[in-house]
Amino acid sequence: MSITNLDLTNFEETISKSASPVLVDFWASWCGPCQMLSPIVEQLAQEHSEVAFGKVNVDDAPELAQKFGVSAIPTLVLFKDGKAVDTSVGVRSKDDLEEFIK
Repeated sequence: MSITNLDLTNFEETISKSASPVLVDFWASWCGPCQMLSPIVEQLAQEHSEVAFGKVNVDDAPELAQKFGVSAIPTLVLFKDGKAVDTSVGVRSKDDLEEFIK
């Protein structure tokens, strides 16, 4: 499954209309740890079709980062039924993230 780039124009609709859980990666292009986490998230997106995946560039959508209390990146927020249910900050292993999305 592909990863959707999210911003103010499509975030609410994407999260609220998804029948499956949505894992959103808050990141920035200048962030080294974000670059380390990105391939792991991409791999998970390919292997877990039961979860939708999105990315928010915090430089392009600081309002979304603020709304969800993102003060450090990378931050992953898991949404279920349109609501944020869990948050992970920093780089984590693929195994850890597979447990996180369950």
